[in-house]
Amino acid sequence: MEAKRDDLEPTQREGAEAEELSADNARADADVAKLAADLDDLRQTLLRRQADFDNYRKRIDRERAEDGKRTTARVIEALIPIVDGFEHALAAHREAEYENYRKGFELIFKQLLDNLTKLGVERIEPAGQAFDPHQHQAVDRVESTDQPDGTVLQVFQAGYLFGGRVLRPAMVRVAVHPTHASKSSVN
Repeated sequence: MEAKRDDLEPTQREGAEAEELSADNARADADVAKLAADLDDLRQTLLRRQADFDNYRKRIDRERAEDGKRTTARVIEALIPIVDGFEHALAAHREAEYENYRKGFELIFKQLLDNLTKLGVERIEPAGQAFDPHQHQAVDRVESTDQPDGTVLQVFQAGYLFGGRVLRPAMVRVAVHPTHASKSSVN
């Protein structure tokens, strides 16, 4: 190529050098553009991977919290029959000779209920409230005009909520207004 340049006149030589320089600049510009595009692709990939990882981490944290709640709910469900047993034992012995025995049972019962409350358990005690089929299980109904229709008259067994979920519905007796059909069927 040097031989060709020497054969050319100085103006032609300058033009050839300018063309070669221009071609080198175009290649360099193309290389820079390609590298910039590769860099942008890598940045986008990195951002997507970071977002995927953040979503994964959040999902794992949420699943761990839900697993913890489910485990706690299972333990609480196992303790509820024990609470029922204490309630029955306390109700059975109201005589004076059982007073010290009763005080000990009441203390244990209170501690058990306090610990369940600390875990987030709420007792469902609906006496006097309107019947709610999502939280109550009607096991008996009594015709009554003294109470509004659908009022819970008696609670046979307390219900329990944990984290807004019913662990066990309250078993209740519900007031219903007498209807003409029920009166005619009795006669």
